[in-house]
Amino acid sequence: MATQTNGAIRAEDLDTRAHAAALLARYPDLSESELGELHHWFKRVAGPLDVGLLASDPAVAQQYRAYSDAHQDRFSARDIGIAALFVAITAGAIGIIVMMMP
Repeated sequence: MATQTNGAIRAEDLDTRAHAAALLARYPDLSESELGELHHWFKRVAGPLDVGLLASDPAVAQQYRAYSDAHQDRFSARDIGIAALFVAITAGAIGIIVMMMP
């Protein structure tokens, strides 16, 4: 996530956002390692402000939408597993409550 100190964004955060923008500008013509860098940046480094700034940048907006459609807006197996676990726990709790009713 982008780290802030006293309300100011650090210079290295600007560098990583600029690097991500440069990669996005060339999307989809990226190597596997560059695509991996972009995935890592969006999942582990970028904060909401970073993503918003890239999404609203006219120079990379079209590539951002294409990248987002292809890679970001999908449920992962982990997301589905967490949802299934939540449903199972909720159903179990409701089942126990119903069984305890006289």
